[in-house]
Amino acid sequence: MADFLKIYEENPNPKAIEKVVTVLKRGGVIIYPTDTVYGLGCDITNIKALERIAKIKGVKLEKSNFSFICHDLSNLSDYVKQIDTSVFKILKRALPGPYTFILPGSKSLPNPFKKRKTVGIRIPDNSIALEIVEQLGNPIISTSIYDEDEVIEYTTDPELILEKWDNLVDLVIDGGYGDNEASTVIDLSEDEPVVIREGKGSLEIF
Repeated sequence: MADFLKIYEENPNPKAIEKVVTVLKRGGVIIYPTDTVYGLGCDITNIKALERIAKIKGVKLEKSNFSFICHDLSNLSDYVKQIDTSVFKILKRALPGPYTFILPGSKSLPNPFKKRKTVGIRIPDNSIALEIVEQLGNPIISTSIYDEDEVIEYTTDPELILEKWDNLVDLVIDGGYGDNEASTVIDLSEDEPVVIREGKGSLEIF
């Protein structure tokens, strides 16, 4: 049975955020709000938790397309190779925001992702997600929670999310209704930006 925790985005309660961080540090898996759809996440440094998420999603951890939720751009140097000024300017313009940027991965990626050439980076414009990552002290892994219903695609109601995921995760955060449109995914690992998926984020930032 998952815990169900109400947190208001406007002014996230530090005690509630602390509770979430404790769950993550113990290797827990959480569902949390972002500026797009609700995400499934865990501490990036906890291998067992990473393996749990991969199992839930039915993918091999090494081949998964999970993105890293960071607090700000200062986290980048830990996971991303040095990027040029033009790429950094795009990131500064777009983040925090509803984008996932594919960037060249560095040699210091966590073990399961060591062989990766690229990594997806997210800094969502959502104070709950950002506070969690800041208090945790490192990024969390993230993947969207899809709905099997082809029409709905993403579940937006936290209570319905709890109903469906109750036995799979340790904690569901009720941060209000989520969006039903995922982030825009842009590959910045080569010379020119390439749009992989058009989602909530406007392409006018380029």
